[in-house]
Amino acid sequence: MAQTIYDVEAGIYIAKLSSKLKEMPEFKMPEWAYFVKTSAGKERPPEDAEWWYIRAASILRQIYIKGTVGSGRLSIKFGTRQQRGMRPAKFHRASRKIIRNMLQAAEKVGFLEKVKEGRAGRRLTKKGKQFMDEVAQ
Repeated sequence: MAQTIYDVEAGIYIAKLSSKLKEMPEFKMPEWAYFVKTSAGKERPPEDAEWWYIRAASILRQIYIKGTVGSGRLSIKFGTRQQRGMRPAKFHRASRKIIRNMLQAAEKVGFLEKVKEGRAGRRLTKKGKQFMDEVAQ
């Protein structure tokens, strides 16, 4: 019986998928990604050197599960609570530029396509679904 993305634990699947994405030249981490924060609510950039591929894998997994998703909804999903000292914490969305770059890279490979009718955003193509199911095996 073939395994799907739903049969594999999320952390294990994202680690596998991120290692596959690292091999693709379209998903190459840009130079500015070493210095940029992932959200306005963060104090510092990520410490993990491979965070770009992990985030891209997580975004593709979310699109597989949720169907059609746009960068705005993903920025809410990956947002964070900013610690403001004695004041109450405040929610900040994730950087949409980072998310958009990852979505555009997936479009170049042919994993995603833009959708205008109904719920606008991006969804997986047949090629993208097959690739993600192969990683789940």
